[in-house]
Order: sequence, then structure tokens, then C-alpha cells
Amino acid sequence: MKNIGILSLQGAFIEHKKILTELGCNCIELRQKKDLSNLDGIVLPGGESTVQGKLLKDLGMFQPLKDLIQEGIPVLATCAGLILLARHIQDDSTTHFATLPVTVKRNAYGRQTGSFKTIQDFKNLGSTEMTFIRAPSIEEVQDQVAILASYNNKPVAVQYKKQLALAFHPELDADKKIHRYFIDML
Repeated sequence: MKNIGILSLQGAFIEHKKILTELGCNCIELRQKKDLSNLDGIVLPGGESTVQGKLLKDLGMFQPLKDLIQEGIPVLATCAGLILLARHIQDDSTTHFATLPVTVKRNAYGRQTGSFKTIQDFKNLGSTEMTFIRAPSIEEVQDQVAILASYNNKPVAVQYKKQLALAFHPELDADKKIHRYFIDML
């Protein structure tokens, strides 16, 4: 059984935990530094990236988590998680882990009331439902980043080494294929 650590300081972590548990994983809620051991993968959920980044630093979890990511632990990052991984945030000098060579723009798909669903092709997975809620857009990717899905000619799912980052929320959709894809990365 694979041990998946799910950042559980703020945001949509419960939904990821439910799906990954259904798929046979042991999920550990990451709430303090001591939770960061014996993990096979990490989920960085949606929520408020600024709040998550501040809490990670306040709790002494930031550097140990960044070290795990840089050492190659598989990561599934959704929405705010994508912002945490991004090397650059447009119109903001702040970055967090900066391990994913992309530039993102916060709230590019509108406010909460502008949330929407779409179905797009996801490389090797076929048609995939995607739920966008105050989602960031991926404005620029470096050459070594694979684009797995796009919406309106902009990447919305990318992979760099063992980092799978999405602008949307697969944990809010019935289809579990993206979580299975992540488990296969472990």
C-alpha cells in the first residue's frame, strides 16, 4: 500500500483523500513537520496558495517539503498547489517552492462565481472532465515541461519529472483517472 501525504493545512484536501483511499492508498494528512516521513507521494491541493505558503513556513514544513520535491518524490498539485510549485508567478515577485519551470497567473479563469466545467483531451487519458474554480493559468512553460492538457490554447495540465500540476480540480469530478495516473507515477 502506498503512503500519500496530503497537505492538510487549508483547502480541498478531504476530496483528494477520499479518492486516493478508494484507490487503495494510505493517506496521511500533512499538518506538521513530523508527518513528512515514509511518504511515497505528496498531494498539494487547491485552496489559497498564499495562506498555504505562510502556514508551511510558520510550521517549519516548507524546507523539508521542498527538499522532498527536489529529491523527486511524486507530487500531484492542483490549482493552489500549481502556484506553490511554479517557478514564477506573473505580477508577483513572491514564489514558494519554485520547483516547476512554469509561469502562472493567479485567478486567471475568473472569480468563484465564474467557476465552470469543461471536457478536454488529456494526453494518454482521453476526454477528461475539468472543474475550474478561481484557477490559475499557465502562461509559460520551459522546454522540459510536458503539456498534458490545454483549454483555449493554454496549458492546464503539465508534468515536469515527477511533478504533475493542474490548473483545475480533478478531486471534484467523478472520474478518478488523473488520481490513477498519479498513483502510477509512484
